[in-house]
Amino acid sequence: MKTVTERICCSDRPLFSVEFFPPRDADDEQVLWRSIRDLEGFDPAFVSVTYGAGGSSRDRTIRTTGRVATETSLVPMAHLTAVEHSVAELRHVIGAYAAAGVRNVLVVRGDPPGDPNGEWIPHPDGLTYAEELVTLVRSLGDFCVGVAAFPYGHPRSSDVDTDTDYLVRKFRAGAEFAIAQLFFEAEDFLRLRDRVEARGCDATLLPGLMPFTTPKSVAKAIELSGAPFPPALAARLEPFAGDPAAFRAAGIDLVTELGARLLAEGVPGLHFYTLNRAKATKEVVVRLGLAPEQARAA
Repeated sequence: MKTVTERICCSDRPLFSVEFFPPRDADDEQVLWRSIRDLEGFDPAFVSVTYGAGGSSRDRTIRTTGRVATETSLVPMAHLTAVEHSVAELRHVIGAYAAAGVRNVLVVRGDPPGDPNGEWIPHPDGLTYAEELVTLVRSLGDFCVGVAAFPYGHPRSSDVDTDTDYLVRKFRAGAEFAIAQLFFEAEDFLRLRDRVEARGCDATLLPGLMPFTTPKSVAKAIELSGAPFPPALAARLEPFAGDPAAFRAAGIDLVTELGARLLAEGVPGLHFYTLNRAKATKEVVVRLGLAPEQARAA
């Protein structure tokens, strides 16, 4: 089983990766696995599976990630948070990942359950910072560890420079790469990359993108990014608000343009937040030339 770092750093071309969330029920599971199979032939660098707040979807995350490892040709990456977990429980989850053959873990401290903007209260026998979680995972096996990066700064950070310092500390603790939360303009990510490089850190940063297919998906992107939607982009989409097909086409254009600009700036890959759907991501990947030739032909 390859690591995320091996897939990205050993490639002679830019790659893409995708993120899914664990299914809530049997119907969701069918949708998820249809998307996974649809994307398998496109050879993503890795497939990540998220982890619910407070471990609310922990078992489904472990099961889904394990199935990706054993039933597909894809490289899986599991998520792990410190929310409402003791160190003993975290060790158990990490052990479950190892037993499932999962070598890649994205660690984030996580948000308070029920209210992402609520007060952070660590478990009395748990951890407080993602940096500590990186150290724990690295101490328990041969794991490739990734972390989250925030182009606009984490909501709890006083400013972007302080937030960048925290990101670099996670790299110093043993993280090998970071995936950026959603952003809307290339400069937002590129400025983050510049801040990290200015601190003497050359770790891999992957930009996170999500195709805008509906007004609801734009609202979700705004929620996840924590930043307002740029007026110039809103002006391009607004004329199509009453035409779903035209709105989707314009949204795919926007994300394709963003991806092209980032690739021109030398990013090693693009990470797509799929909302468990494959079609829009496949369209963007093909248009950007990131799909293998055989997948494009199909």
